[in-house]
Amino acid sequence: MLNLHKVDLESKGDITRFVKFPFELYANHPQWVPPFIADVKMMLNPKKHPYYDHSDAEFFYAEKNDKIVGRIAALENKPFNKYHDTKDAEFYLFECVNDQEVANALFETVFEWAKRRGLTKLVGPKGFGPLDGYGIQIEGFEHRQMMNMMNYNYPYYRDLVENLGFSKVVDFVSSYIEPQDFNLPEKVRKAAQIAKKRGTFEVVEFANKKELVSWAPKIGEAYNKAFVKNWEYYPLTQREIDFVVKNIMTILDPTIFNVITRENEVVGFLFPFPDVSAAMQRNKGKLGPFDIVRLMREIKKTKWISFNGVGILPEYQGLGGNAIMYAELEKAMHRNPQFKHSELTQVAETAVQMRKDLKNLGVKFYKNHRVYQREI
Repeated sequence: MLNLHKVDLESKGDITRFVKFPFELYANHPQWVPPFIADVKMMLNPKKHPYYDHSDAEFFYAEKNDKIVGRIAALENKPFNKYHDTKDAEFYLFECVNDQEVANALFETVFEWAKRRGLTKLVGPKGFGPLDGYGIQIEGFEHRQMMNMMNYNYPYYRDLVENLGFSKVVDFVSSYIEPQDFNLPEKVRKAAQIAKKRGTFEVVEFANKKELVSWAPKIGEAYNKAFVKNWEYYPLTQREIDFVVKNIMTILDPTIFNVITRENEVVGFLFPFPDVSAAMQRNKGKLGPFDIVRLMREIKKTKWISFNGVGILPEYQGLGGNAIMYAELEKAMHRNPQFKHSELTQVAETAVQMRKDLKNLGVKFYKNHRVYQREI
């Protein structure tokens, strides 16, 4: 007998069941990276997560024979709908055993939830903010998930959603390149040098995290503006910006992080994150004192680095800003011989110029996450 339950956000037991299900589903899977349990619980906390300042979410799980077999979150992002003049609901945190009946029941619950709100389309996976990974993975299952910056799922997930009539909205492709093999064409390097000589742009480097933190407000403001043409964009609140920047600062290495400025205002940035996936797998979602020490050690020994958040304000993309951004990307890749592998994580296909640039620079597209939609 299949039963659907709405998560009672006042019940620790309900929340724990919802949060812990993927740990059972992917137990000992070599490519799955457990999220921080505290981060997922934050998503289920309307009193703390900034998303709930303006929008709503509810959570559901399915049981068979008293055993949880699936879960899903239903979201209504009101600022996104207002900005794009649409009536979308979103789904997120979807996990399911390989059983179409279970998937159907979960999605039917979300369809009804959305209809009651007057929403006309369901889109996802799409989360609570720009740091949440987008899409269902459809390619690259042999590669380990890049921390909690993206989702990992079994290949059968694609069938579960497509059998329900979902179709593609947009793909987010992640790219691989060996850092020491990343070399810019000479014309791009010269364009960056010319832009610097004109004095239009400057590059700011940081010696330590204290210096970086002092720039946090300007970085947050630029982050909110840089992706305005992207499919997933909506204007973030100040609390959301602060939330994003705080999370970014946690594992960002300031010595390989740069911002591009114009008249002392941040107009571009490059976010490099040492990959601590191996430590996260050993921590199993925990963040106690020993787990934090393990993460810090991993930062110093990992061979992988992720660039997730490479942006330049749209109005400066044709003025040499792009060339400077890629020149700084090249420097960041070459600067630290510790890193033997690098990933540019989740670039939307709607970021046409950047996807074209990356292809010209010789990167290998090796993971693909697809966002789906269905009219309700």
